[in-house]
Amino acid sequence: MNTLRNLISAFSCLFLYACTSAPPMIELNIKNNLNTERSHETIEIDLKSLSKLLASFNPRELLVRDGKSNQVLQSQLIDLDGDDSPDQLIFQSDFAPNEQKHFHIEGSKEEIIIPEPAASAYARFVPERIDDFAWENDKVAFRTYGPTAQQIAESGKPGGTLSSGIDCWLKRVEYPIIDKWYKQDLQEGRSYHEDHGEGLDNYHVGPSRGTGGIGVWKDGELAISKNFRSWKLIANGPIRTIFELDYGLWDANGLSVREIKRISIDLGSNLYKCTLLLGNYDELPNIALGITLHEKAGEVKVDDEKGWLRYWEPHDGSELSTAIVVDPAIVKEYIDHRVEEKDHSNLLAVCEPASELTYYAGFAWKKSNQFELPNGFDRYLEIFSERLASPLAVEIQD
Repeated sequence: MNTLRNLISAFSCLFLYACTSAPPMIELNIKNNLNTERSHETIEIDLKSLSKLLASFNPRELLVRDGKSNQVLQSQLIDLDGDDSPDQLIFQSDFAPNEQKHFHIEGSKEEIIIPEPAASAYARFVPERIDDFAWENDKVAFRTYGPTAQQIAESGKPGGTLSSGIDCWLKRVEYPIIDKWYKQDLQEGRSYHEDHGEGLDNYHVGPSRGTGGIGVWKDGELAISKNFRSWKLIANGPIRTIFELDYGLWDANGLSVREIKRISIDLGSNLYKCTLLLGNYDELPNIALGITLHEKAGEVKVDDEKGWLRYWEPHDGSELSTAIVVDPAIVKEYIDHRVEEKDHSNLLAVCEPASELTYYAGFAWKKSNQFELPNGFDRYLEIFSERLASPLAVEIQD
């Protein structure tokens, strides 16, 4: 009898020890409240909400698991304020219409090997090509131009670029191409202006707004900045890349504009996010977000209720749709501005100025086989705007 009691006592202690020594875990319940599918949805978790875990683990020891499969998911820590301490933990998941999913965040002192993703969000300054700044994900790529390129252009020498417009690089592969294309162009003489099977840069910007450049609409004209003056990289993939471009103080027909663009791009998105940080905004009549109309041979479409505008055009033997999505509540008017002067025709969303103004810009290229154009990409923009208006409902249970 004593032996049985001892065994029961031993098992009880063992069970109690197992329960009390189990590593802490935080549960996430996440709900899609839309009746539409959401793919590549990025979930942001403020590390301040994970204090229970961070009492025992440092942020780099945190893991995210799918609550159903128990699979460890790719995640990323982001230091938003540059103090060398992470502020956010992000990961991605797909959601069916009205689906609720469960995830676990836990700590582990053991190294868990997660395969490197084939695709990644990525950005870098490109000093070997004067001073470009380029960014990409698995769907799209972009670049814009720095102060040295401006100085060369203004001196009248060849090779410079004077533009604050955003250039589109049309890729049709999911893996990164920025480093490869620059290297092939500069070191091997294989131009990225020609398609060698992965896509190409055949999108002309000039002084236009490209896809997502800004300006101030005043007296029937668009005043614009010149090239960015400095840059800062904040986070660099694999899920999200964030950087800032500082355009300094510039003159908009007698009005001073202090412009910084904080740009981010997430894996799986055809649009980058831009938050304008504006000084002297209270002096401005508006901020205009623009898309170039190139040769004006395409079709404009605006959904003023949901806040998206796009320009579809035949493009070098294919088709291209460029677009902007913005909160419709801040848009004062949409302007289809067409002039004879080359590179000065733009489709504009003229917005109320503010110290911070956020919008999204990007494109779809027919040869990438991502969308039927223009209708398929129009549907994407419609759903994208719905997702912005109805973010995922995230419940944290600790």
